Amino acid sequence: MSSARDIMHAGVECVPEMETLDRAAQMMRDRNVGSLPICGSDNKLKGIITDRDIVVKCVAHGLDPSKVTAAEMAQGRIFWVEADADEDEVIRMMQDHKIRRLPVMDDKRLVGMISEADLATHISEEKLARYCNAVYSAPPSM
Repeated sequence: MSSARDIMHAGVECVPEMETLDRAAQMMRDRNVGSLPICGSDNKLKGIITDRDIVVKCVAHGLDPSKVTAAEMAQGRIFWVEADADEDEVIRMMQDHKIRRLPVMDDKRLVGMISEADLATHISEEKLARYCNAVYSAPPSM
C-alpha cells in the first residue's frame, strides 16, 4: 500500500501570507498549478488558496487582487496528513472533508501536496471511484 509520500507531488512552494492575490495568481501560472499553500512568516501552514478563491472571493466581489493578501483568503480549518500516512488514511481524510488538495507534512514541515490528479495516478480505480462518489455526489434529497 502506498504512503502519502509516495502519492504526493513534491517540491511544493508556499505563497507567503502577506503576498497579494495578483502575485499568488502569477505564481500559480508560473508553476502550472491551481492552488498554493499559504505559509506564515513562521513557515507554518496557514491555509490553501485556489485560483477559484481568487476569482470568486476577490474579483467577483469587486475587490482588487493587488491589494488583497493571501492571509485574507486563509479561512477555515486546515486539513493535512503526515508523510507516512497510508493511502487509505489519505483517501478517508479527503473524502470525509470533501477536499481536493491535501498538504503533506513531515516533522512539522510541508513536503508535498496531494491532488486529485495524484490520486488518479496512484490508487486503484475502485478507491478512486469511491473518492469521486463521496466528494462529487449530490446530497440526498429530502
